[in-house]
Amino acid sequence: MNALTPARSFYSLRHGATDWNRAGRFQGRTDNPLNEDGLRQAHEAADMLRGIGISRIVASPLVRAAKTAEIIADAISVPLTIDDGIIEFDFGSFEGLPVRDLMIKHGVKSATGLVSILPADGENWDAMTERSLRCVSAWLDCYPDDDLLFVCHDAVMQGMAKTLSGSYFKNSHGTPFRYVRDAADWRIEQVAI
Repeated sequence: MNALTPARSFYSLRHGATDWNRAGRFQGRTDNPLNEDGLRQAHEAADMLRGIGISRIVASPLVRAAKTAEIIADAISVPLTIDDGIIEFDFGSFEGLPVRDLMIKHGVKSATGLVSILPADGENWDAMTERSLRCVSAWLDCYPDDDLLFVCHDAVMQGMAKTLSGSYFKNSHGTPFRYVRDAADWRIEQVAI
């Protein structure tokens, strides 16, 4: 483990869906709003998170994450802060293109394969993971007695999961997950109702 490894467990949630998510496009830094499904998912996430002890929410500045976080924060009455450290990955020239088409074109079938074909004009995957973990660690260190929820994006969550637990995971819009630290080991588990 390195200095960027969070000191303790935390919660994370992928924002509710947008029209680009439904169309299967790389969304990255394009600031698309939640669609009707996304708004519903945000409200359902708030219901799932009610009563589990979250006392502070940190969200990406992109409107799809910020709005999801705002809905949850209002529902469970906790403070919300926006932090650029967990903004979505910059996909460069892949932005707006269909994910499936590029996977077929490059012959990749997994998240690992997808990471291997990212364009050079976008963000560096390892740099994105590092900034995300640095952000999460700083918030956890700043609020040692709080259970924190980070509302962000799939690439951010996947990068952190791969670095901490050694693998990617199936992530759905508006589904809360807990990144659980057990001594030196990490696992990602879905929050059960």
